[in-house]
Amino acid sequence: MTIEKGDFIRVSYSGKTDEGRVFDTTEEDVAKANSIYNEKGKYGGDVVIVGAKHTIAGLDEDFVGKEVGYTGSVTIPPEKAFGHRNPELIESIPATKFTQRVQVGMPVEVDGRPGVVIRAIGRMVQVDFNRFLAGQTVTYDYEIKEKIEDDEGKVKGLIGLYVGKDLPVQLNDGTATVEIEPEMTYSQRWLMSKRQIAREVIDNTGIKEIIYIEKYNKEVLEPVVRDPELEVTE
Repeated sequence: MTIEKGDFIRVSYSGKTDEGRVFDTTEEDVAKANSIYNEKGKYGGDVVIVGAKHTIAGLDEDFVGKEVGYTGSVTIPPEKAFGHRNPELIESIPATKFTQRVQVGMPVEVDGRPGVVIRAIGRMVQVDFNRFLAGQTVTYDYEIKEKIEDDEGKVKGLIGLYVGKDLPVQLNDGTATVEIEPEMTYSQRWLMSKRQIAREVIDNTGIKEIIYIEKYNKEVLEPVVRDPELEVTE
């Protein structure tokens, strides 16, 4: 079963730098072994649409023409990974701009832009606003676990990819109904993703409409537990 653009596939992968440092993985044991485990993360493989830019370009392109069950590696140059480094994105920022003492290697945000401190001397701090791993060649080891054929699996897969949740999905005459968890009301990740999920479902499946519903009862209302990491900020 050859993989083509537009196919929904479940893939497991681990990304490594030239030095062999694992920076991303879908495998829980690999994440723990490399100290990048996230207890809120979803492991076991991601469902992606081939050609939809759900992964970096070099990895996305390598899926095409492979078979389900394929296991291999691909080395990806910067232009098809995280881009080239731009020296102009390394800026000197007054130390007074930060509310806490900064250290080299610390992630920071300046005027809404994420960056990393690369130097701190006196009253000035140098911050690198380049994309994570910009300028580096990376290698991905991956396995194509399955091709998703049914629409329910496709909807569930995209929800899992974007928000890391396994939500109930019901299909009826071209309409997909998704029951969301009450605490997701406060999730910025969900609020930013739900429209994109609907767009990709409608554009890439036989589903014509997607409905999100919230269901409340006494059990879920007492209490509603909010995750501070998912709070919507003003």
